[in-house]
Amino acid sequence: MNLVVKTPLKAVIESAIRRKIRTVSDLGNPEPARFEIGPFGIFRIRKVPGSPSTTLAQVDAVRDELGEEELRRAIQPDRP
Repeated sequence: MNLVVKTPLKAVIESAIRRKIRTVSDLGNPEPARFEIGPFGIFRIRKVPGSPSTTLAQVDAVRDELGEEELRRAIQPDRP
């Protein structure tokens, strides 16, 4: 008797995305005082209780500070 296991497409895609995210988070936290790793292993800006919400201008400033090269490596870690 042959046993065939069918994996749903959703599970395959979720596994692939989690594997990709894991490689990005393995790079390490560049500045623990400013960033934290969320529940899905993705970096996010650390929020201080009682502080105002993060604005787009603040996100752009952090992105510019990180530099385009580091941002490219974080987004596409497999490419040289």
